[in-house]
Amino acid sequence: MNCRAVLTLGLLCCASVATARAQVIGLPVVNNGTSTGINIGADVGFTNADGGKGTAIGAHASVGIGFLGVTGMISRFAPNGGGDAIVAPGVAATMRLLGGPLVPFRITLQAGASRWTSFGTTYTHVPVSVGLSATIPNPAFAIKPWIAPRIDVVRWSSTSIEGGDVSDTQGHFGISGGVDIALLSGVTIRAAYDRVNGAAGSHPSILSLGLGFSL
Repeated sequence: MNCRAVLTLGLLCCASVATARAQVIGLPVVNNGTSTGINIGADVGFTNADGGKGTAIGAHASVGIGFLGVTGMISRFAPNGGGDAIVAPGVAATMRLLGGPLVPFRITLQAGASRWTSFGTTYTHVPVSVGLSATIPNPAFAIKPWIAPRIDVVRWSSTSIEGGDVSDTQGHFGISGGVDIALLSGVTIRAAYDRVNGAAGSHPSILSLGLGFSL
């Protein structure tokens, strides 16, 4: 195999791993419905071996008006084996298709995008998901379980040893889900899990815990 073929094969392997790095690298794709007003929060995520085996911390802020919501986010992913940390910004737009303030069940459509660079390769991630969520009210808090299957598209590009551009686009099936516990004070505690059916039988996954607040 010549150098170009070896480099291309290596980059394809990297791209299959990168699909675990959900909306922003190291954190799940969260599609748990649109919330009105302004919401902020932070999360910590843990990836498995297929996902690069590392820890991510991230922050997000969202604005919801009616049936539309927009979320901006950023994460910092640090591999357990050492190496430079990766920072990835992202954005997502959510539209409520079914449900409302008086309806405990919601269906939402979400599309997002994020971008980061690792080892000279630039990744662009575009997840498109359908979210199914419900609200179970309680006197002191509300329990909000959700699940969101999606199409997960990752495009990577790099420069080969010979100086030419090397790129590829891959699409896989992904799914995420979790539970939010919303307190009357406006504080939300959430846990989420994300899994992608990656290339060559790999299954990158992420478990995250987070804390949010409604302003």
